[in-house]
Amino acid sequence: MNLNQELRNAKSFGEIFEIVKKVVYHYCEKDQAGLMLGICDLGSEENQFIGAFYVMQGNMIVINKRPLQKIMHTNHALYNAYVFHVLLHEYIHSLGIVDEMACREITHYLSSKYFGANHTVTQLAENIGKFMPQLVYPDQGYTAPEDMHIEFVCGFDRANTNYIM
Repeated sequence: MNLNQELRNAKSFGEIFEIVKKVVYHYCEKDQAGLMLGICDLGSEENQFIGAFYVMQGNMIVINKRPLQKIMHTNHALYNAYVFHVLLHEYIHSLGIVDEMACREITHYLSSKYFGANHTVTQLAENIGKFMPQLVYPDQGYTAPEDMHIEFVCGFDRANTNYIM
């Protein structure tokens, strides 16, 4: 597996998500079928925002649009690594790891194991504040805004939705 090259060449959320699933399945032979991905402006508060969250009742990952746009415009080279990081973190939640600290530890471990200690993915998992000092993962649960407008990403979990044209 040359995951570094795959991640660098990935052109969509779906392609990055396939790498996430490959890493997790290779490590623990578990997967979660039929996930959806939504992009939404989750807002931000003074000096903080949330990168993404997993909706257990809806089997959906929602990524905050603001950091994606900021990264795209200010540090495009970080984009795929950031998307991989948030998708891996939320995918681990989808597998039943609800404890935030445990999820962060697993995210860091898998990033290091499959990409190496010096890779950007691992550095993001180790200390995302180094790249984005205003990003905060809530220690308590995250409550989504009530009036979210979610843009769904078509073809996200392609391996599990090939019957949909």
